[in-house]
Amino acid sequence: MTSIYDFSATPMSGKPVPLKKFKGKVLLIVNTASACGFTPQFAGLEKLHEVWGPKGLVVLGFPCNQFGEQDSGSNAEIASFCQLNYGVSFPVMAKINVNGIDADPLYAWLKAEAPGLLGSQAIKWNFTKFLVGKDGQVLRRYAPTDTPASLAGDIEAALAA
Repeated sequence: MTSIYDFSATPMSGKPVPLKKFKGKVLLIVNTASACGFTPQFAGLEKLHEVWGPKGLVVLGFPCNQFGEQDSGSNAEIASFCQLNYGVSFPVMAKINVNGIDADPLYAWLKAEAPGLLGSQAIKWNFTKFLVGKDGQVLRRYAPTDTPASLAGDIEAALAA
């Protein structure tokens, strides 16, 4: 695989969407959880979506239950939680695995393209973020502790590129 556009993602509706649908956009891809200490980042992600979405940013949330079983609900429960508690209007995909033998192919590619600290490819926790440029290439990986607001400069630069 050579770019993000070689992959698809499955929204909560269940029908896979080719990511080439977002060609020419900047993507912020985040593995999320509903019962994590970082869960309040949904509000910041929604703010990024509201501010930068009209300028070409697409935030994509990927719920994952691999870290402390902090997203054990069904896809419908997760979608309801995100909307009711944080007003999330950006796309939240169906729950996936981001690590291990059953890792979603998109995440296997993202991790290889932008390894973490000391070259580790594993996702360490919920709310790890990947910024993807308009050309479909990974620009940067961010730790769960990096707040959505702290990404604004990088997002603005990617949109201007």
